Amino acid sequence: MKILYHHRIRSKDGQNVHVEELTAALAALGHEIVMVGPPAHARQEFGAGAGSVALLKAVLPRALYELAEYAYALVAYRRLRAAYLRHRPDVLYERYNLFLPAGLWLKRRYGLPMLSEVNAPLVEERARYGGLALPGLARRIEARVWRGADYVLPVTDVLADTVRAAGVPEDRIRVVPNGIDPARFAEAPDPEAAKRALGLEGRLVLGFTGFMRDWHRLERVVDFVAEADPALNLHFLLVGDGPVRGEIAARAARRGVADRVTFAGIVDRDRIAAHVAAFDIALQPDVVAYASPLKLFEYMVLGKAILAPDQPNIREVLTDGADALLFDPGAETGFADALARLCDDADLRAALGAGARRTIAEKGLTWETNARRVEALFDSLLRARRDSRAGAVGPA
Repeated sequence: MKILYHHRIRSKDGQNVHVEELTAALAALGHEIVMVGPPAHARQEFGAGAGSVALLKAVLPRALYELAEYAYALVAYRRLRAAYLRHRPDVLYERYNLFLPAGLWLKRRYGLPMLSEVNAPLVEERARYGGLALPGLARRIEARVWRGADYVLPVTDVLADTVRAAGVPEDRIRVVPNGIDPARFAEAPDPEAAKRALGLEGRLVLGFTGFMRDWHRLERVVDFVAEADPALNLHFLLVGDGPVRGEIAARAARRGVADRVTFAGIVDRDRIAAHVAAFDIALQPDVVAYASPLKLFEYMVLGKAILAPDQPNIREVLTDGADALLFDPGAETGFADALARLCDDADLRAALGAGARRTIAEKGLTWETNARRVEALFDSLLRARRDSRAGAVGPA
């Protein structure tokens, strides 16, 4: 198939990982990808932010910025239409974003089968964290796009509830979680070699990857390191960056453990495995209710003992005691108690890590599996369209 892939992301972060990994997996299956997105996106380096878009968002009144987002849909539609006329794709795959009905307009104009990938309830998310001046308009466009797509692909069943509430029938919803490319992690060093490379030999390494936000509550890890038995020789390794990095560093200094906390900074994707390989315990200290965290799949494929909150979206992937240790996020000492248990039990860490690696294969949590799911959905839509046209023409 020739797949027209449309997105409106600008930053090179986890969103971009999803785009690149899924399209690479589709290409590996023999499909041609025609990519349409903001031109500046292709020029960004991994880890880069949203640039001028973030600046506009900061200086414009909210309502004006949101109307500008909606107006961008016209620009996006022109790009999509030009790509369609030039390449004549068979299908359209769109990564849903706020105020972005461009893909739906193209589908209706040219009859393209369309899948809409949904990674977050963006109306709710923007309203809660950034403020939303035009929630009614945003919800109407969101519901129209989801109902107009042939299939909607939320990354968790929790997120699928939002899609259902928008009026999308159950038979047009397919949950497709994030995944991993095992080959990308196949050359990871063994844990001891990874620790030596980072100067962490002999340490019991607690690790975290990703964007550091306040709701991750990473200060709990610093406090745990400061209060733990020195004989454990704990070290906290953070891979990534974020707005609370300075606060975490300051807390480590106040607690007297600055030398036992390492900030690796933003690491190129090809070097992530070498850092995660050094983890003894891989941390997902908190997570929003609807997410499918990319870091979990990286932890799993490298066979790490995972500590994560016991909540529905996490249980869609992990099973307590089998491939992770899940803690009660509502219990005051739930996180610390579970972390202490993992620190004290090497056999448990080994068993959970082995179970996590098995789960990748057993549940098909790979980008190749996801690409095959997308392929099968498009195949069914194209077949139905051919059958419909054949029926309309009638017998010769």
